[in-house]
Amino acid sequence: MKKYAALILTLIMLVGCGSPKKNDISGHIISVVDFRGKTLRLDQPARRVVCLIESALSGIYMLGGQARVVGVPTAIYHENSAPQYAALDGRITRKELAAPGNWDFVNIESVLALKPDLVIIWASQKEAADNIERFGIPVYGVMLKCTTDVYKEIDDLGVMLDKKNRAEALVARTKQEIEAFGNNQSAERKKKIYFMWSQGLLHTSGTRSTVNEIIEAAGGVNACMSEKEHTVVNLENLLAWNPDIIVMWQNDRLDPEDILADSRLQTINAVRREQVFELPSVFFCDMWTLKFQYVIKMVARWSYPDRYSSIDLRQENKRMLRFLYGPQAGALLNE
Repeated sequence: MKKYAALILTLIMLVGCGSPKKNDISGHIISVVDFRGKTLRLDQPARRVVCLIESALSGIYMLGGQARVVGVPTAIYHENSAPQYAALDGRITRKELAAPGNWDFVNIESVLALKPDLVIIWASQKEAADNIERFGIPVYGVMLKCTTDVYKEIDDLGVMLDKKNRAEALVARTKQEIEAFGNNQSAERKKKIYFMWSQGLLHTSGTRSTVNEIIEAAGGVNACMSEKEHTVVNLENLLAWNPDIIVMWQNDRLDPEDILADSRLQTINAVRREQVFELPSVFFCDMWTLKFQYVIKMVARWSYPDRYSSIDLRQENKRMLRFLYGPQAGALLNE
């Protein structure tokens, strides 16, 4: 009991107040509703942001708000996208930014020590959100299930960081890109596309998912007709679906050559015709950011090479990054 009391006292001292504050809604000039349906009210644009979600962090950099970031996800320092974030921010290169949590854990004491005026975590991290909010710190909960959610996240970040015009421009340009690309689709038979997550061959996404939106925007149809966002299917299903294309999420353990050599899959059209492809980068192909537009073009180019022969994927990536990240894109492109 004494140990627990001491911990609470420490947390209170860290935030510099005598007791957890209740939200005072008077005089607030900024208001957004997060993905929990909870209204956040800020007296001024956020100046010290702890962002423990990679998609939102990427969005902050797109908005030019990186100077506001005082805390990042632990994954930024050791997972696939680490080199790109290091290129965007020298503080990450030097490991100067605190990393008090990730999608699976939040160190509340470390978050409070950073004295943030905004914390961004997953909406499902309810216990962490409740503990942080007890100290009067606004928490923006995120849950991304579709491209509309991606647009909302950027718009809300724009409001909270006083980058509203930039956010609106990013969203409008992305929507224009998607609409223009869709206008070029023909009435020919749609290719059946199977998406494979890095957990293994039988991990895929159904029709109520961002993956499904991307497949359809690329002119294809999802081989998996389950409605689940992430589902595990059996081999018999995959063989019966007989996809024309297999698209792999970036995978450290398997390459397209491994799928092509799998003796169980030799009757599948995608394997017989060597139509198995792997997304090249977690950062550049992050489907939970505005970069999903690049994934659409990549999947379309793989699926319909004749129709989209004019698409230079390397140049498309450069063009997208220059718009989304502005002057910072040069560091990402080694220019």
